[in-house]
Amino acid sequence: MKFYAIIVAGGSGKRMQSAIAKQFLLLNHKPVMMHTLQAFHLSEIQPEIILVLNKDDHQYWKDLCLKYHFDIPHTLVEGGKERFHSVRNGLMSIKEDGVVAIHDAVRPVVSHGLITQTFKEALEIGNAIPCVKPSDSVRKLQDNASKIINRDKLVLIQTPQTFDLGQLRTAYQQRFSKKFTDDASVVEAAGFPINLVEGNRNNIKITFPEDLELASFLLKNNISG
Repeated sequence: MKFYAIIVAGGSGKRMQSAIAKQFLLLNHKPVMMHTLQAFHLSEIQPEIILVLNKDDHQYWKDLCLKYHFDIPHTLVEGGKERFHSVRNGLMSIKEDGVVAIHDAVRPVVSHGLITQTFKEALEIGNAIPCVKPSDSVRKLQDNASKIINRDKLVLIQTPQTFDLGQLRTAYQQRFSKKFTDDASVVEAAGFPINLVEGNRNNIKITFPEDLELASFLLKNNISG
């Protein structure tokens, strides 16, 4: 059985208030994305890594790898217009069957345990989507008003989202839709049931400047998500 990880790196620096795309920002003395690839490389699964990146950033990434002596094996693939197209490009580079995890490049604190768990669950039941329950109260905005929502009926979705390759290939034969917010939504639209597994609150996504500080603390103290 072959195992793969498609790391999707198409983010920008807008909400980070930075001219540099967030996957390239420094986190504990090396770019965020290097921590992410390292997490998969050092996991029990040790999947083949495919990095999907905007073609204009390919040379920049190669230069960073030289600068930081980053030699973890990975295949570099050209990104697409939307995340959907980037994942599909990554899928097209895989020629064999197996299990594949799709992960955000800017979730660098993902734990080896969560990676292993999603692969094992997907191998057994077709897919595994990590989630956590919201700890805050949640309200829905509608017509200049808001309404409380029962948070016990909600979950927050994380990555890695891991799938049987046959299932994911079938799903990505669909045309792009704006309702596709993640890989689970693509697979669900193709008629496959979605299997949720317990995620981890420390598996944060680097979105705002303060997220870098938290990720730095978690990595320095070996507290993975």
